[in-house]
Amino acid sequence: MEQIRAVVHGVVQGVGFRYHTRHTAQQLGVKGFVRNQPDGTVEIVAVGTSDQLNSLLDWANQGPVSAQVTKVEVDPHTGSAHFDDFTIER
Repeated sequence: MEQIRAVVHGVVQGVGFRYHTRHTAQQLGVKGFVRNQPDGTVEIVAVGTSDQLNSLLDWANQGPVSAQVTKVEVDPHTGSAHFDDFTIER
């Protein structure tokens, strides 16, 4: 399993981005979380296979219809966290 951290930029808060990210991640079988950041971005920490994570990132680059994604920064995440599901953190 791989683990990544992605930061999504653009109009991504107040448009259902976290809800849709959780739904997409759960459909793909990805574990982790999504949360809003104070600077207006959305952070995604996800664990899954390379194919699962690539599919999630493909989706994140578009987001839900009401979002306007301008950039997605992706880094490997080296945390040792264990996730049972994909959740929205506040």
